[in-house]
Amino acid sequence: FIGCGAILVSIAGFLMSLPHFITGHYKYDHNSTDLCQPAISTRNLSDTDCTLHAVKENREVLLILFIGQALLGIGGVPIQPFGISYIDDFASERNSPLYLGILFALTVIGPGVAFMLGSAILRFYVDIDKVSPEEIQLTNKDPRWVGAWWLGFLVAATLVALSAIPYFFFPKEMPKEVRTGMETGKVSCTNHSAVFPVVLLRNLRHPVYLLVVLAQVNLSAMVAGLATFMGKFLERQFSLTASFANMIIGKYSIVGIVAGGAIMKKFQMTLKQCGGMCVIGMLLCVIFAFPLLFMGCPTQKVAGLNYRRSSNVGPHSFECNSKCNCLDKAYNPICGADGIEYISPCFAGCEVVNSDVVENKVLVSKVFNYTNCRCISTNGAEGSASPGTCGTNCSHLLLPFVLLSCLAGILASTSHTPSFMLILRSVQPEDKSFAIGIQFLLLRILAWMPGPVLYGSAIDTTCILWEKKCKKNAACRYYDNDLFRQRFLGLQFFFEVGAFLCFMAVFIILRRQERETRNATEPKTIPEKEKLAEKSSKNLDSKV
Repeated sequence: FIGCGAILVSIAGFLMSLPHFITGHYKYDHNSTDLCQPAISTRNLSDTDCTLHAVKENREVLLILFIGQALLGIGGVPIQPFGISYIDDFASERNSPLYLGILFALTVIGPGVAFMLGSAILRFYVDIDKVSPEEIQLTNKDPRWVGAWWLGFLVAATLVALSAIPYFFFPKEMPKEVRTGMETGKVSCTNHSAVFPVVLLRNLRHPVYLLVVLAQVNLSAMVAGLATFMGKFLERQFSLTASFANMIIGKYSIVGIVAGGAIMKKFQMTLKQCGGMCVIGMLLCVIFAFPLLFMGCPTQKVAGLNYRRSSNVGPHSFECNSKCNCLDKAYNPICGADGIEYISPCFAGCEVVNSDVVENKVLVSKVFNYTNCRCISTNGAEGSASPGTCGTNCSHLLLPFVLLSCLAGILASTSHTPSFMLILRSVQPEDKSFAIGIQFLLLRILAWMPGPVLYGSAIDTTCILWEKKCKKNAACRYYDNDLFRQRFLGLQFFFEVGAFLCFMAVFIILRRQERETRNATEPKTIPEKEKLAEKSSKNLDSKV
């Protein structure tokens, strides 16, 4: 099952890269057409992307991506439930937490390696297989740059296909499984339909199991949103490139997961102690995550957007560019010598562009510089501008932000292994695989599916300038950075508090159960003590 699942994941990876090969070249606003050109009217250009053929092509691409995502979800189903159950069944109780911690850590290493691989791949231009390096007129620092996103899917799909091969040569049954399977095979085959709802209700009505799963739902929803949008957040808040943002999203939680498993192996924790460890880890995580809400950068000054002169005559226009006939949908940001950002050279009134050839280890590209800009004044003369955004100019906050994020991630991940042990030890032994399967089903339905959608919807509400395509919102050009930070990290904090409250409820339940168990055993010993006391008093009386 695991091998077949890996093959499906590999096929999904190849499908996800297919849109690159069936669509045309990436188009962006060219530098020469974005200049101030008073003699040419460009406002009434037709939008060729809104034709029926273009709309049909977009739908076909979306269908391919949906199929790829569906196969990815189906293929990933057998891996975690079966793997976790096998490790817990065939490892000793002393070593099982450590082995599970290593398994979870390796599971987290994968995305960490993927982020680093993505960082390297995004340095290559998206159409590197379709155009020559001399034709590429952008650098990876340009906001219009799109990296070779499709290349990562090809690499990952190939590696998964190779790793799936050994699974087909493993024995179908483990040695211990043969004996138990012979004993229970008849029941599982004949009464499966009747037993299924009973086992399902038995596990869902178990308070510890249900609360631990809800805690993991909160953590998974947080991780799903952070993994999807943390790169964008770092780009916007600290003016990083996409490749560098992906590189610094390290999987620091590996340390916490392995540490959690090692601590459980060292101290042989009870269920109550596992619950306490989860509570302490999440409490410290919440404490370190709270300051992140206030660590960020304001939105840079953008002419006509959040920075206006008194003589403006349009949304992004001023008297200095009123005769330039700028295209409203143009997006080619430049940073003026006055420290103000302009959406395009035309809106800055720039009439001349100069280019220089720059060589690096990856490609040969052209760097542009704009002059004779009417809206940029330096010492009373028309100023100049350089391509790209001006940035937020608060890179000094990046290091403390990353450090606090790492600490919060490490502390939260210490609850990962104990929470799985709570599930494995609280359900009946024959229900382990079923309980883990239901757990992952709930995580997908309640966390991994709606989590990115919830984060994306919250982020969209912070957009202050949308790109329009076919009279509909497409990509967001500029965000309100303060709102972006508050809503993005606010959701993260909300899910962390939710996980903490669930683990706290689990700890209270386990402590109460332990107290009830202790009280239930005390009446058996008290009468014996009373009898001994009576005998000793009688002996004393007789002696007296």
